[in-house]
Amino acid sequence: MDRNGGRPVRRWGTALVASTAAIAVVLPATTAEAASGPSGVTAQGAFLLDTGKNSRLWSKNADTKRQMASTTKVMTAAVVLGTSGVNLNKLVTIKQSYRDYVARNGASTADLRVGDKLTVRQLLYGLMLPSGCDAAYALADTFGSGSTEAARTKSFIGKMNKKAAALGMKNTKYDSFDGISAAGANYTTPRDTAKLAGHAMANSTFGTVVKSTSTQQKAANINRTYYWDNTNKLLGSYKGAIGIKTGTGSVAGPCLVFAAQRNGRTVVGVILNAGNRYADATKMLDWAYNTKTPVKLRQLPASAQKD
Repeated sequence: MDRNGGRPVRRWGTALVASTAAIAVVLPATTAEAASGPSGVTAQGAFLLDTGKNSRLWSKNADTKRQMASTTKVMTAAVVLGTSGVNLNKLVTIKQSYRDYVARNGASTADLRVGDKLTVRQLLYGLMLPSGCDAAYALADTFGSGSTEAARTKSFIGKMNKKAAALGMKNTKYDSFDGISAAGANYTTPRDTAKLAGHAMANSTFGTVVKSTSTQQKAANINRTYYWDNTNKLLGSYKGAIGIKTGTGSVAGPCLVFAAQRNGRTVVGVILNAGNRYADATKMLDWAYNTKTPVKLRQLPASAQKD
């Protein structure tokens, strides 16, 4: 961003998952699952959850472990928001190490500028809309414990795993605060991620952030405004869509955690490694709501991140 509030020109590419380490044997969907659900879903793993009843509507390879790319950031946000006495107005100073991390990994970015002071709430927007790995680093550094950045970020990842266990996410492990997994030990299942998404959407701050198609956030200490667009094209395209998070990786493939609300009924969906995640999400939601929704995907501006 320039100091006059213009949009940034330089953007880093989508973060890629580096490892191709095997996670699990992929099993086909059961006959019962396929017969009673939406047809033509390309995703290798998928799950539909009715949050009101907390019940499975449909799934495909629900318990097969897969890498999840930047959908990891749903847990990053959940840990921050679940912190006892969390102050969303606390100011965080952006460090050079956050930008260096993004540059080193070719990661998606909120383009945070060194020395800027942003609130925790603003960093959550930077985390979830442009999928900022720099925002993820800033939050992990702030909410972890220890005397060094390495210790604090490791501590934060430990909190992510502790929360996963508390939510009953038995087949999930985090080794990353943003989905960039050098060892390939950052994985989940459609069922586990649906549990997390349902939990996260119960938090009003999280819900407000992830349903925003775009936002403008001004730094507290300098005349600079950040313009962030939500990488989730389902928002503003599918009637009732209210979130949640995209993710793309070389091993994970295109992923999407999504939610929609119609007539007071909220449905959460998970797609892991899909040929066309938005077409899959539309099919799944239309099946859940017993409707047919015409969808013309919202186009992102050239300055937006791709995730």
